[in-house]
Amino acid sequence: MSQHENIEIDPDATYESNVVGVKGIIYFGIGLFLLIVVTFGLMWVFQFWVLEDQALRYDEENRSPVSMSPEEMLPPEPRLQSAPGFGVDTENGRVGLELREPQAEYEVVRKEWERLWKNGQKKDGTVISMPIEEAKQKVVNEKTIKTASEADGKMVLKKSKTVVSGANSGR
Repeated sequence: MSQHENIEIDPDATYESNVVGVKGIIYFGIGLFLLIVVTFGLMWVFQFWVLEDQALRYDEENRSPVSMSPEEMLPPEPRLQSAPGFGVDTENGRVGLELREPQAEYEVVRKEWERLWKNGQKKDGTVISMPIEEAKQKVVNEKTIKTASEADGKMVLKKSKTVVSGANSGR
């Protein structure tokens, strides 16, 4: 038979003495921890080295001939940026403030205001200020807007009233 420890039993004790192998429990815990670490490492290698390469090869081999390329997925020209980066438009162009301190916008705008206050706006004729009545008179005198004659206007109005349609506005 197997060997057993010869333990003397104390009849006066109200409990049973327990012999626990702490050494075995510690070995088991360390072994379990190492097994978890090794398994994690192997799964990481498998996921990022083996599976990623296979997925890339699979994508290249099985690309549909009608699928759009990244360039074809873009909207047609001109592609305007709907929300340009955080910045300020100045006389010298746009100043990008994305990676600057929070008060950078105030500093740039303040410099632009000071420059405009000292030098004024450019006198290149792009900004004109005049009363509305004067502007209307100027446009009429220059005759830059082409309009139809009164007779042509009446003829178009008459033709538009004679158009017969099946629509009766719901009446």
